[in-house]
Amino acid sequence: MRRGYAAVLCVLAVMGLEAAALGECEITQLLQDKLQYEMRLQYMVQYEEVLRPSNITRLRNGTVSEAALRYLWFHVSSQALLRIRQVLPEKHPSWKYTQELCRLFDALGREYGAYRQTDVDVVVADLVKQVHSAGAERRRKAVRPKALLDNCLKVMRMLFGRPCGWGLT
Repeated sequence: MRRGYAAVLCVLAVMGLEAAALGECEITQLLQDKLQYEMRLQYMVQYEEVLRPSNITRLRNGTVSEAALRYLWFHVSSQALLRIRQVLPEKHPSWKYTQELCRLFDALGREYGAYRQTDVDVVVADLVKQVHSAGAERRRKAVRPKALLDNCLKVMRMLFGRPCGWGLT
């Protein structure tokens, strides 16, 4: 009788492994669907949303005005912050921090609301349009939120340090 139980247990164990394999297959199929290229893109930023100090140096050398560069920095940084907020869960420890950053960018946006399109260099106006265009969705780049905020700070210091009298070393 024990042999009969052993055979039944063996068959059940094999069937259990098949059931587990089916569960794995279903789960990994769902993972595959979630990891499709289009899904991964929603956690990435447009190429134009990454504004580095080297970009500012290049634009300065191209004789873009400081006011236009500050306007560009505002648009690129605020869009990057909005992208971070889109993927950040409300219970994340950084939620309130990014919410405060958004408030400050909103206040700065009111300051820039008085800008006329003629006040902004053509190069900068084109870059701002690219950041806001729907076609730019194809040009994606993986960038960590911290790197976006690091670049935001570095470029802000470059553009506002001297005019605002910040004693940066």
